[in-house]
Order: sequence, then structure tokens, then C-alpha cells
Amino acid sequence: MSEQLDLRAGASLILQQLRARWRTLGTALFFALVWSSARVALPILTGKTIDEAIGGGDKELLLTFAIAILAVAAIQGLAAAVRRYFAMSTSYRVEANLRAQLYDQVNQLSLDYHDRTSTGQLMSRASADLHEIQMFAVVIPLNTAFLLIAIGAFAVLLTVNVALAFAAMFAYPIITLLSARFFRRLSPATARVQQDLADVTHVVEENIAGVRTVRSFGREDDEVRKLQAIADRTFDDSMEAARLRTIYTPLFSWLPALSQLVILSFGGYLVLEGQLTAGEFIAFFQYLNMLIFPVQSLGELVPSGQRAMTSAARVWNVLRQRPTITRTPHAGPMPDGDGDLVFEDVQFAYVEGYPVLRDFNLRIPAGASVALVGPTGCGKTTVAKLLPRFYEVQSGQVLIDGTNIRDIQVDDLRRNVGLVFQDTFLFSDTIRSNIAYGRVDATQEEIEHAAALAQASEFIDELPDGYDTVVGEQGFSLSGGQRQRIAIARAILIRPRVLILDDATSSVDASMEQEIRTALRRVMEGRTTIIISHRLSTIALADQVVLIEGGRVIEVGTHNELLRSSPRYAEVLGQLVPAS
Repeated sequence: MSEQLDLRAGASLILQQLRARWRTLGTALFFALVWSSARVALPILTGKTIDEAIGGGDKELLLTFAIAILAVAAIQGLAAAVRRYFAMSTSYRVEANLRAQLYDQVNQLSLDYHDRTSTGQLMSRASADLHEIQMFAVVIPLNTAFLLIAIGAFAVLLTVNVALAFAAMFAYPIITLLSARFFRRLSPATARVQQDLADVTHVVEENIAGVRTVRSFGREDDEVRKLQAIADRTFDDSMEAARLRTIYTPLFSWLPALSQLVILSFGGYLVLEGQLTAGEFIAFFQYLNMLIFPVQSLGELVPSGQRAMTSAARVWNVLRQRPTITRTPHAGPMPDGDGDLVFEDVQFAYVEGYPVLRDFNLRIPAGASVALVGPTGCGKTTVAKLLPRFYEVQSGQVLIDGTNIRDIQVDDLRRNVGLVFQDTFLFSDTIRSNIAYGRVDATQEEIEHAAALAQASEFIDELPDGYDTVVGEQGFSLSGGQRQRIAIARAILIRPRVLILDDATSSVDASMEQEIRTALRRVMEGRTTIIISHRLSTIALADQVVLIEGGRVIEVGTHNELLRSSPRYAEVLGQLVPAS
């Protein structure tokens, strides 16, 4: 389903960016005026040279006019260079500002937005769409110069011969009507092409990110066919836009050429009748050529502007989004305490009408460790995501040390909640930077201590560059267990008040799991810990076990207590990975 685009909002966004760069844009426009003035002056000098210097046989006057033409041409060349420089400066700054705004917005938006928006779509906006806006912004001073030339040329033509001047303009009302029709027909085609390109980016990005899954299931040919179908649709929509340009663009050249034919005939007649000098006629014809430039550039400016407004509207659709997780004005820092947690009558659904948690109530005393156990889809991981406010509860509240997490500054809250998820993500950076991601000011000693606690220091020391080793994209140059241990070290380093381990030992073998469990016992001492695991050996680390089903807490107790009193707990345990 294609998104709704507000082209007016897109145009407004471009204007807003241009107003912010009014100094450089104004400089470019000023030199566009200088360039246009010099360009308009040259035919006047040429005509006078022919009529007064050459026609009068005056060599000194000929030299004077030659020097004047040379000087005006030099001014024109210099003005063109300066105009282009400031035009490029304006357009690149517009692109850079919008990219920074877009990146900041994407980072501020809540996870529910990212759940429904593909990475490829966002990448397309940050690359192809912003490039279209930049390309349009750079031609504004250039086309302004052509417009000024057309105005200046027409003004001079009026001083030479009024009838001839208006005869030269007969095609322009027709061109205006054609331009409006061209714009209306091109608009939907351009929007479809922009969406198609975003779809291509999405498929390519998804296939590159999931290349291991594609290969493991032997689906390479299917994915190629999927991309080919989208590429064919992109081709068809692009060709529709190309057909429109093929029909209309030649008209923007042919109609001015028709004007030239009229002027050539009428002007030649006036020269023969002695009502126009040869120099005036040559100057007049040069001015007529100047009127052609704006028309010819219009054939490219219309589709360029259409693509830019469509792209800006797509960017605006991201910028106008508001995060569901808001920073409340009265929010304060983390309260004093050791991590006492309370979930009180919590209701939550990712999709309205399909609740994941229903009247969820749970209290975890400060310093205690609790394992959340239950069948797949019961809401265990959701509990872990609500605590750092990745998502907002629909009703009820979550308290930490007696304070509603909505009343705590989001950044401060998240700095005090350490998270280790099953799907470990590492940046294409050094191991040191990945471990210190949550505390960039950490010392090397602190980094190594966290790595040692996570049982990662031994394999790091064996790498060629140690902590300076650069891991590949998403850390795939390391094994799953190695990535998991670096993620644990990263969470440990921030010294969180609450630690959440969501299948944190899922990617390690039995012997390494034993080593990590030993480290986790030390890390968990005196720290509130929530453990989510499908391994009995990891669940055994917890003081208490909470059995969840249907989004509710149905049993709480120690592992042995629940084994004796809860048949459902024993049934769920039978589905878990046995202890090593």
C-alpha cells in the first residue's frame, strides 16, 4: 500500500530549508543577476559594433567596443563561477541539514514506528530522496538567471520594436498551458517511481542483511525473481514518466523555434524596408535565442521540481511523526534506591485489539533475581521491553524504586537498565568501542574487567589486534557465543541498577554457558535481575521463578516450590532445554 504524499508539505519543507540558507542563496541569486545583466548587455554591444564601428569604418570605436565586449564577457564568466559555487553550497547544505534532521528523527522515534517501517524505506529517504532535493535546489539560481535573461531580453526587445517583441512572445502562453498539463500528468507517475525505488532499496537491504538465511534455505533464485518483479514495475513506471517527457519536452524546443522562424521572416522584412538596422536585427535575434533558454530549461525543471517535491513529501512523512515515548516536562532523574520493581495492572498490545499483557502484576524486590518462564508468546520479552520504555503501556504503571518510569528522564532510565538480548547486535567497530558503547568514557581497565566478568577476555586476547580488533558488519566475523559475551560485557560496564538477560546464553555451548553463569552470579549480586531463558541451567540462577501465561502472572515461587505445586510449570519446563 503506497503512502499518502502531501506535495504542498514537501514544497514547504524545501522553502523552509532555502530560507535557512538565505545568505548563500541570496549571494547565488545576486551573481545570477550580474551574469544575466552581462549576458543581456553583450547583444547590445554587438549590435552597436556592427552599426556604428564596422558600418561607420571607425577603427578606434571598433577597438573600444572589442575591449568592452571582452570586459563584459569576463564579468559574465566570473559571475557564472561564483553563482555556481554558492548554488552548490546552498544545495549541499540543504541536503546535509535534512539528512541530519532525518537521522535525528529516526533515532528519536519509538520502536513501534520502526516495527511498521522497513529499513530500506528509510534508507531510500536518506539517500535517493535527499539527492533529488539537492539536485533541484542547485538549479534554482541557474534557472533564476535564465528567467532574468528572458525578462531583460524582452525589455530590450520592446525598446527596439514593440510589434516584433510581442510577435516573439506568441508561443509562451501555449507553453505555459502545456507546462501545467505536463505537471499534472507527471505528478502521479513520479510518485510511483519514487515509491518503486524505495521498494527496491528495501528488498536489496533485506536480502543483504538476511543473506545467511537466504543461502541456508536455497532461496537465491526466488529472491532474484522478487527483485526482478519490483525492478520491472519500476521500469514500467519510469517509462511512463519517460513517455510523458518524450511527448512534452520536444514541444518546449519546437515552439520557440517556431517563434524564431516568425521573427526571422518578419525581422528580415523590416530590415529590407529600412525600419530596422542590420545590427539591431542581429541583436534582436540574439535576444530571441535568450528567450529560448528558459523554455528549454522548463522541460527539465518541471520533472526535476516534481521529483524534488515528491521526495520532500516522503521525507516530511518521517519528520512529521511523533514518538509515542515522550519526554515529559516534569520528568526527573532516577530516584534513590537499589532497583525495586513493580508492574501494576499493566495492559499492553503491539496491535490494538490483540493484547500481549493483561492485568500484569509483579513485584521484584531490590537486589532480587527473577526468572520469567512461560510458553512462547506469553509476554516474557515484552516485560523486558516495557521496563526501559521501549514501548508505552496502554494502562497500569511500571514503578522503579517507587517512581513511575514515565516520571523519570528516558535517558537516565535507560542508563540504569542493562539489556542483553538474544539477537546480539555489534557495530562495525573495534571490540573496545563495542564494549564501551554505553560508557564511552570507560577506562581500558574497566573495559577489560567487564570483558573478564563476561568470560570474553580470553578470546579477545587471542585476536591479532586484541581489543582493537574491528569486527565485521553486525559482528558476524565473530562466533555467536563471542558476540553474546561482548554484549554481556557491554551491559555490565554501565553498572546498571537493573539487569535484563533475555536468552543471554542462547548462543553459547554447554561448557561456555557454565563459565558465563559463574560470571553472571557475581554480576547479579546485589543487583535486580530479570532472566528470560529457555535453558533450565540459566533459570536456576534466579531466586524466584515467575510463571506467565496469557499475558498474566499465574504462579510465583522458587523452582522447587513450583515443581511440587504447579503441574503447568512442570509441563512448561518439559519444553525447555535441559540443564547441562
